[in-house]
Amino acid sequence: MEHWPLEHLVLRTPRLELRPDDDEGLRELVEVAYRGVHPPEEMPFAVGWTDADPAYLGRGMLQYFWSERAGLAPEKWSVHFLVRVEGRVVGVQSLHATGFGVTREVGSGSWIGLRHQGRGIGTEMRAAVLLFAFDHLGATRARSSAFVGNHASNAVSRRLGYRRNGTETVVRRGVPTDDVRFVLDRDDLARPPWTLEVDGAEGCLGLLGAA
Repeated sequence: MEHWPLEHLVLRTPRLELRPDDDEGLRELVEVAYRGVHPPEEMPFAVGWTDADPAYLGRGMLQYFWSERAGLAPEKWSVHFLVRVEGRVVGVQSLHATGFGVTREVGSGSWIGLRHQGRGIGTEMRAAVLLFAFDHLGATRARSSAFVGNHASNAVSRRLGYRRNGTETVVRRGVPTDDVRFVLDRDDLARPPWTLEVDGAEGCLGLLGAA
């Protein structure tokens, strides 16, 4: 019996390799975060984790990903894919769902180290998990959101075929801010010109409520 099939899951695009988080990769991800994720005057995240005291940022990141891994179950799961370019971690692309076996809906979130931005990696890595969700897990809909001023994330959503689905006012650094909601149906995905390579998906279906 395979007790943790996610360790065999890998997604490959022309430039990227995405694997669910492991401890060695998380240490690399922490170093990417310390080198910078966004300009200090900006905050692209609903939870401002990059504002944490640098003395505790790395520990907090590790504890967060460990807790997500420990809580993963078919009824509610988050898979955090470490994104590598030429073997080096450059960011993380998350895919999550609640009640996936019934709803067939997934959500996503991501970030990339500042020095790796502006190269189209964000579009490529989100396309990878969408193709995985739609073509391998049997998802029918995907959702995403980003602050109104997060032009890069919103551009990725539009590029991949999402449609705007309202806004929600949330508090960001003590100030009310509009969070833009997006939704994407499987048939509306703007599929990339490349083919996603996937290994180890079949063994993960039961764990992710997709069997």
